[in-house]
Amino acid sequence: MSTRDCSLQRRHQKLVEEAPAPYLTPEQEAELDRASKAILSEAGYVGAGTCEFLVGLDGTLSFLEVNTRLQVEHPVSEEVTGIDLVREQLRIAAGEPLGYDRTEPRGHSIEFRINGEDPAANFLPAPGKVTKLRFPSGPGVRVDSGVVEGDTVSGAFDSMIAKLIVTGATRRQAVERARRALAELEVEGIPTVVPFHRAVLEAPEFVPANDDEPFTVHTRWIETGFADRLASLAPATPAAPAEQEENEPLTERVVVEVAGKRLEVVIPAGLGMVGSRARTANAARRPARRNGAKAGPAASSTSLTSPMQGTIVKVAVEDGAVVEAGDLVVVLEAMKMEQPLVAHRSGTVRSLSATVGAGVSSGTVICEIVD
Repeated sequence: MSTRDCSLQRRHQKLVEEAPAPYLTPEQEAELDRASKAILSEAGYVGAGTCEFLVGLDGTLSFLEVNTRLQVEHPVSEEVTGIDLVREQLRIAAGEPLGYDRTEPRGHSIEFRINGEDPAANFLPAPGKVTKLRFPSGPGVRVDSGVVEGDTVSGAFDSMIAKLIVTGATRRQAVERARRALAELEVEGIPTVVPFHRAVLEAPEFVPANDDEPFTVHTRWIETGFADRLASLAPATPAAPAEQEENEPLTERVVVEVAGKRLEVVIPAGLGMVGSRARTANAARRPARRNGAKAGPAASSTSLTSPMQGTIVKVAVEDGAVVEAGDLVVVLEAMKMEQPLVAHRSGTVRSLSATVGAGVSSGTVICEIVD
């Protein structure tokens, strides 16, 4: 039907997808088409599905898996083929003939997953209430969403708020339309990946200056080639309502250490973590501290605290264990993401309260690590 590219990922989960896959050679496209048909035919597969392949630096195509369902990024295939894939699945299930054996893609479509995560904090999940939601519109703009203003995005499920799909006659036009649509998109109440999407459309690796220049992103590019740019992406911290009392603390901004990296995160005020409190309005105007800046007391505390709301899925140490800085202590899961929480200092584990299956809030003390 059509190729798709899903190289922009963090933690092996996709953020941006597009169809058709850019910069494939005609020979690669022909081989992907041939191999996919052969695989599905041999399996006797009926219904919508996706054959996934990896493309090596040398152009080698390696089969990965078949997703026997509609994938999240199916709208980009619908946009370039003009086929309603949900309807086609129902027709097939009803025994109707497909009526065609191939499609001819036209145009280019890009999907942006609008997730409740903070890209400046290494894409930590950020559940909470969506206080404002304004979607863009216009030619070539499609929004798929089940969330409305006032809804609460739970930490128990996937963090997706919506999918923004932008289509143009060419990839260049799709990118230009996407820049405009993302500029119009407004989400307040929780951090989202919108700042990342806006930044990536200005990255020459993803959008080369000239169409004949190479497309150089890959599945680890966000963590490697784009990593130094993540810290500069301001979290979507909304301003406090005008009627809010001046001295009432809404949030506090603290420094934590995750996987050996210092991160500044915003949490609900009053959770007991060490750190200076600030009204949300002030926090939105104050630039975040970058790596290398002096950390507050939280970074040097003996307390190892959770940087996010989540569920403990693994406990790697016991009370009384001796750990080195960087050793795994627990693994948290939230919004379908696992986040390892490592020792921020060397010492002995004391007062370990973590148990598998327990829920924790952002700022919960997991244990003490003492000399």
